[in-house]
Amino acid sequence: MAEEEKSELYKEVEIALNEIRPYLQADGGDIELLDVSDDFIVTVRLQGSCYGCPMSLQTLKGGVEVAVKRAVPQIVEVVAVG
Repeated sequence: MAEEEKSELYKEVEIALNEIRPYLQADGGDIELLDVSDDFIVTVRLQGSCYGCPMSLQTLKGGVEVAVKRAVPQIVEVVAVG
């Protein structure tokens, strides 16, 4: 993927994350965008109370991934690193 295309995808994903960030922050958590890979996989880091929460996988897949894929259809998956 060209650097310009990757930069644009990164911006679009960041915008999508900013849409859901207030909900995470309301529960004492947050999310950091780490990477958008050439195969359209987004890597994030859950922070605050979201990190290590028993519901974090559900939040990631049912909330974050859904929002990101809706905003940026090219995205295949959202994964978290700890």
